[in-house]
Amino acid sequence: MAQVLIRNIPEAVIEAHRARAKSYGRSLELELRMLIERMAPYTPAERLAAAERFQSLTPAGARADPAELVREDRER
Repeated sequence: MAQVLIRNIPEAVIEAHRARAKSYGRSLELELRMLIERMAPYTPAERLAAAERFQSLTPAGARADPAELVREDRER
């Protein structure tokens, strides 16, 4: 397995993770490893769900054609 050294983490952040780890009966190392693993890159299904969520936030209606907008801007 790989190892990572992270410098200059504020003491308050470390203490928060240490307290969380202690409340679950885990070591700080295990708590941080679990956090990193949870934040691993999205799976294809997760990416699709995020894209659909962002798309749902976009108002419905006609969309501008990006190529047309570029052409219009070049003609100015």
